[in-house]
Amino acid sequence: MSMDSRDKSSRSRAGLLQSFRCAFEGIAGSVRQERNMKIHLTMSVLVIILGLVLSIDQTEWMLIALAIGGVLSAELMNSAVEKAVDLYTRDFHPLAKMAKDMAAGAVLVISVAAMVIGLLIFIPKLFVLFS
Repeated sequence: MSMDSRDKSSRSRAGLLQSFRCAFEGIAGSVRQERNMKIHLTMSVLVIILGLVLSIDQTEWMLIALAIGGVLSAELMNSAVEKAVDLYTRDFHPLAKMAKDMAAGAVLVISVAAMVIGLLIFIPKLFVLFS
């Protein structure tokens, strides 16, 4: 292996680590600054606790993980769109409003889907628990 290829590999790893650092900074910044992200995280923790209490199975955990991941990812993208639009203009513009509304709509769609998944998993288990 030549020195050049080792150097390139080392730079590649450093670049990958920097990418992860940036991603974690984005998540942390969103948690610190965005009210809706705090709400989604709180609900996620409650769902995880409920899943532990009700001993949901592996398939149900996979569905819950996908639902939580989908909602948190959509909220991160929504926040990114809002920040990008605000960076571009603070003035009202119909396209800026549409971009923000569409991003918020994406969060709403995945949140409703996640709620349906949660209800389908937890309601039957709660009925059994309380009957």
